[in-house]
Amino acid sequence: MKIVVTSTGGDLDAPASPVFGRCPYYVFVDPDTWQFQAVENPAMSAPGGAGIQAAQFVIEQGAQAVLTGHVGPNAYNIFRSAGTPVYLTSGGTVRQAAEAFAAGRLPSAADATVQAHAGMGMGTGMGAVMARGMGTGMGRGRGMGRGMGTGMGRGRGMGVMPPAGPPAPPAPAREEEIAALRDMAGELRKQLADVVERIEKLEKGE
Repeated sequence: MKIVVTSTGGDLDAPASPVFGRCPYYVFVDPDTWQFQAVENPAMSAPGGAGIQAAQFVIEQGAQAVLTGHVGPNAYNIFRSAGTPVYLTSGGTVRQAAEAFAAGRLPSAADATVQAHAGMGMGTGMGAVMARGMGTGMGRGRGMGRGMGTGMGRGRGMGVMPPAGPPAPPAPAREEEIAALRDMAGELRKQLADVVERIEKLEKGE
């Protein structure tokens, strides 16, 4: 028997993907022999109709059962027409999902579990996040984005940043500016104290 598991990576120990039409990978598994083949999802970046294209693709690859977290109405209708059952996973790895299927522990989907186009954000955000680090969601942002996304996802950023050396001593001009600001702060404190004292005297009627 040949089943397919939606996945964020290309092997049995990759996390199973919660979306069908826009997951990064499909892992085709024979639960009897544990031979598998991982294939990148050709419909993941499709501008529309990803669920339909993905469903047709996995059926053409010979999948006899589909294991995924959620499935939209378009893909579900294609599977129903083809007589291909859909089983719902709840996290874990591809291997764990396949084992649960083999043991008869996965519930079958009686209908679509999400609305049409519900996977567009999760496919390129959540699915690709797990597959590529922090992906396009946080990975291309600023501040923490490039540190976590590019760093963790592709081995740069945090991974190869040189250790910070000791802070450089302030330049003479900076020292003069600091001294001037301290003097200004002292004057402001004095003025504030005078204002508070004047308010107290006025409140006492002096």
